[in-house]
Amino acid sequence: MTLGRKAWQAIEPLHSFIYFAPEAAQRFEALGLEGGSGYFASRSAAFGPASAETVIATFFNFNPDFVRHSMAPVWAKVTPEQVLAARLEAADAALRRGLGDLIGTDAIAETAALTRKAAEAASARLEGRPLFAAHAALPWPAEPHLELFHAQTLLREFRGDGHIAALVGAELTGLEALVVHAATGYLPAKVLRNTRQWSEEQWAAAADGLRERGILEPGEDEVLTEQGKAMRQGVEDLTDRLAEPAYAALGEQGVDRLVEVGKPLSDAVIEAGLLPFLKKK
Repeated sequence: MTLGRKAWQAIEPLHSFIYFAPEAAQRFEALGLEGGSGYFASRSAAFGPASAETVIATFFNFNPDFVRHSMAPVWAKVTPEQVLAARLEAADAALRRGLGDLIGTDAIAETAALTRKAAEAASARLEGRPLFAAHAALPWPAEPHLELFHAQTLLREFRGDGHIAALVGAELTGLEALVVHAATGYLPAKVLRNTRQWSEEQWAAAADGLRERGILEPGEDEVLTEQGKAMRQGVEDLTDRLAEPAYAALGEQGVDRLVEVGKPLSDAVIEAGLLPFLKKK
């Protein structure tokens, strides 16, 4: 297992909670942003008043019509600065709820320092990483738990930009990437289709195209062929390699320490219900 994958598996919840915590939805709704508008605006606000096309390009696998509909009212209602402030306020409130007495501990400070070191190393590799680069230009929060959230946000977007590059290299569209992901069995197709707002007809057409390419087995079920499995593994392996520049700054011992001190924080966030679809392992 690469250093980046080891760290990602251990501490990704310290960023991804922001997409599910009610504290975020409440603050975005207070700004007049409901449903997809809050998600797309909060993650793209680092660009400034991003267009729907910018979001389509950098978020990759959402139905473009859904993005355009969600983004249409955003910048007439709020500024990027307001959305970024609301997101950080939501992260503060959610982490205080999820981490409880762990806030202010040495574990938070050490995890923040390690993730910040990795994120700052990644900042030397901005090329081809638009979403990461936009977030890397934001100021660092002062409080350790928010410094940790920001660092993990940067690392998440660094990995995500690399993953998109790997998917484009595999000649997959955003929808096709979702179909392949569903075929691995990790998440149900219905969940991926609904959250990204693709119709059953669009999904079926993409699956048929993947069958023609030999990536899915013939028939109604969406099952990867051996060629499809190899392609998928190649995407994952390349994603891991592209994430390595960040974690090379920590080295194996540093990543092991990050997992040691950071995973209990992730577990606390999961146990608090900030990611309702996950259970502590």
